[in-house]
Amino acid sequence: MADTDVSFPPGQVRPAPLSRRRKAAIIVRLALAEGIALRLDRLPPDLQAALTREMAALRTVDRATLDAAIADFTADLESLGLAFPSGLDGALALLGDALGAEAGDRLRLVLGAAAPDPWVRLSDLPSATLAAALTDESTEVAAIVLSKLKVSRAADLLGQLPGPIARRMTLAMARLGPVSPDTVARVGRALADRLDAAPSGAFRGAPEQRVGSVLNAATSATRNDLLGALTSEDSVLGDAVRRAIFTFAHIPARIDAREVPKITRAVEGAALTRALAAATLGAEAEARDFILANMSGRMAQQLRDEIDSALALPPAEGEAAMAEVTAAIRALEERGEIRLLPVAD
Repeated sequence: MADTDVSFPPGQVRPAPLSRRRKAAIIVRLALAEGIALRLDRLPPDLQAALTREMAALRTVDRATLDAAIADFTADLESLGLAFPSGLDGALALLGDALGAEAGDRLRLVLGAAAPDPWVRLSDLPSATLAAALTDESTEVAAIVLSKLKVSRAADLLGQLPGPIARRMTLAMARLGPVSPDTVARVGRALADRLDAAPSGAFRGAPEQRVGSVLNAATSATRNDLLGALTSEDSVLGDAVRRAIFTFAHIPARIDAREVPKITRAVEGAALTRALAAATLGAEAEARDFILANMSGRMAQQLRDEIDSALALPPAEGEAAMAEVTAAIRALEERGEIRLLPVAD
């Protein structure tokens, strides 16, 4: 911080110039006294150490010295145009999504920066991708991964796995003994490297997700026929596809009741009315009642009146309307605005 010409009250003499580190220590002490939270951990370690030593050397500061430090600090802030992050890691964090993950990793490697935390990369992966990777790993590795992830993410990941595999991994977690931080880091790096080395492929999502999306759009008769045939040929794949399928009838089991208002706002009003009017039998009727029970009473009554006065829809139009509702739910899930509950075995 540079010295500035600051007027002091008559008779008060400006104290001798302070070093930049001393002025920084005074400002930090004042901020802490005022209850201001400071992120000093973002400073380089050597600056954190220097600031700590400077504060340890201070005892008391008179009012004139405090006023001079504040005046210099204020002048520096007023003259500041832009501040840039320190080091490559700070620059990459600032650029964020403007740079691709591959470009960021390459810059770190070329410029000798610290390798990115593999667990950040793994945590950002779609659950289906990470679940597919874990099925090729030992149960011990899977247990470490599940233990490292957030509880909600681990639960979602287990819901993406076939029942027998999920149960083996859960048992391995329960039996997992103490694991050193170095081992956890090595597991994360090895798994991230393996996923990075895999070809990206021309199609988006895992095969069972793609098949599930196609069957979602099919009529119920076609979906049930094809899913039955697939399961008879490959029961594991059939189970994975079944988990990827989400239809109108699945709403009560896979949607948190608190998310219903988000869904009804995302669906065009006439489409929602047609879907509810068409849902008259079995699980589809239960889904209709679930939706109506978890929205505002006024809106639910309005929809009931519209359903009662609606003409009977041909089956194909009813299925199409229900498909619009499930498509809206899938879009909300992809944007991270809602979360589908795991499929129960």
